[in-house]
Amino acid sequence: MLKRAEPILRARVIETLSTRFDSRVELASFRVYFLNGFQVSGSGLKLYPNQIDMAQPLFAVDEFSFRIPWTSLLHSPMTVGRVNLQNMAIHLPPKGERQNMPKLSGKGGGKIQIYVNEMQIENATLVLETNKPGKIPLDFEISHLQLESIGAGQPMKFHAILTNPKPIGDIDSIGYFGPFQTSSPGDSAVRGDYKFSNADLSTLKGIGGILSSTGKYDGTLNHIVVDGETDTPDFHINISGHPVPLHTKFHAIVDGTNGDTYLQPVDAQILQSHILAQGEVVRAPQGGHNITLDVAVGPARIEDLLQMAVKTEPPLMNGAVKLKTKFYLPPGNASVTDKLRLKGSFEVLNATFSNDKVQARVDQLSLRSQAKAKEAKQINKENLATIASQMRGHFELANSKLTFNHLTYDIPGADIALDGVYSLDGNQFDFHGQARLKAKVSQLMTGWKSLLLKPVDPIFAKHGAGTEVPIKITGTRSEPKFGLDFGHKDKEQRKHDNDLDKEPKPSSKPDSSH
Repeated sequence: MLKRAEPILRARVIETLSTRFDSRVELASFRVYFLNGFQVSGSGLKLYPNQIDMAQPLFAVDEFSFRIPWTSLLHSPMTVGRVNLQNMAIHLPPKGERQNMPKLSGKGGGKIQIYVNEMQIENATLVLETNKPGKIPLDFEISHLQLESIGAGQPMKFHAILTNPKPIGDIDSIGYFGPFQTSSPGDSAVRGDYKFSNADLSTLKGIGGILSSTGKYDGTLNHIVVDGETDTPDFHINISGHPVPLHTKFHAIVDGTNGDTYLQPVDAQILQSHILAQGEVVRAPQGGHNITLDVAVGPARIEDLLQMAVKTEPPLMNGAVKLKTKFYLPPGNASVTDKLRLKGSFEVLNATFSNDKVQARVDQLSLRSQAKAKEAKQINKENLATIASQMRGHFELANSKLTFNHLTYDIPGADIALDGVYSLDGNQFDFHGQARLKAKVSQLMTGWKSLLLKPVDPIFAKHGAGTEVPIKITGTRSEPKFGLDFGHKDKEQRKHDNDLDKEPKPSSKPDSSH
C-alpha cells in the first residue's frame, strides 16, 4: 500500500496544482510515511504559468507537509485538513502581463483531486514586479499566514502576522481575502481588523516613540478603506528630544498594490492641541514615499508645539495658536528636520514669555510705548507686568530654518512688523523691521533725558505714530538681543532703491525732436 500511495498522492498533488493554476508544476522531492495514516512531505515545489513566460516561478515553496488517513486513497477528490508550508514566495509579473494569468478556475486540463480546509504558512513573500523605468518591485514580507476554507471562487479566512519594515513593528490581522483575481490583483476583495503594536518610530530618521494602532479595513486591494486610531505616549522629534503624548484617529484610502495612502483626514491630539491633516503618502520613483499634506492646527497652544519642536525647556512662549500650512516630506536618508518643508500662516494670541528676562523687556517696551516710562523703570525679572502679546505672519521652513515674512507683533502701545530667519537649533535669530509706538520719543524716557529728546519728536513721528523707528532682534532663541537698526534698510526700502537704480537716467542733451 505504501509503495502504491506515494505515486498516487504525488500525481494527485501535481494534477490539482496544474489544473487549479493552469501551470507547469515542478516538484523536487516527495515522500510518504505510513504512521497513523499517511504523513506526506515535499520540497522544491514550483509553479510556472502556461500562458506567461516567467523566469521566476509564480509560486515557489521550499517545504510542505500534510497528513491524511489511509482511507483517503479510496476517495477522489480527497480532503486534506491542514497543509503546512515553509518559505513560500509569490512573484506576480508586471501589471500589463497579468491578463494572461490563470483565473484559479480549475480549467488547467485536468481534475481537482485535492481540497484543503486550512493552510499554515511560515515566512511568505509576495513580490509585485514592475516594468516601469525607475520603479522597484513592491515586496511584502509575512512571517505567519493561516488560510481557511480554501476553495475555487470563494473568499479565504486568514490570520496574518507580519513585521512592518518602517516603522519596525508587529502587525496582527484577521479577516477575509479573495477570491484572488490573478489577472488584476488590485480587484481582489479584502476586509478585516488589525493590530499594529510595538512600532519603533526611531527607525524613521528624526523622530521617535513607540506607536500602537488598531482599526478596521474593507474594500479591494487597490482601494482599501481603513478607519483606525493610533497612540504614541512618547512621541518626539529628535531636535528637541521632549516626549509628548500623541493620539490620532484617521480615515484613509490605501492602494495595497503599491502602498499609496490617501488620508481623509487624520485627526490628532498633542497635549492640549488639535491638529487636522489630509493629503497623500505616495510611492516615489527612487523608493520610499512622498508625504504631502494640508495641515490645520487649532484650537491649540503654542507651548505644546514648541515643546515638541525646540530644545528650550520650558518652552519660550505660552499662548493660543492657529496655524495652516502645506506639509511636504520627501524620502531619503536625511533627518526629518532637514527634509521637512512647510509653508503657511499662523496667529498667536495672548502670548507671554516663560523667560522672565524676555518678558521684562516686553513689559518695559509696552509701558514706554504707552508713555508710561516711570512704570517701565520699575519692571524687572522679579516684578513683571506680564503683558500679553499678539503675533501673526507667514512662514516657510526649509533646511531646518524658519523664514518669516510680514510678521507682525503687537502689544499695547506698540505695533512691530518684521521679516527674518531663525534656525530650529536656536543658533540663528535674525529679524529686522519697523516699530510703531503710540508714545513720542521724549515720552519713552524720564527726567532730563526726556527733555533733551523733545526737539527730535517731530523727526520720528511718522504715518500717524508717535514714534516710528527701524529695529532688529538678533542673537539666539534663549538670549535674543533687541536694538535700533538705523543702518539696516528693510526689504521694501531695498526693493524701492533697486527699482530707482534700474530706471533710465535723464539725458543731459537737448531733445532734437523739439
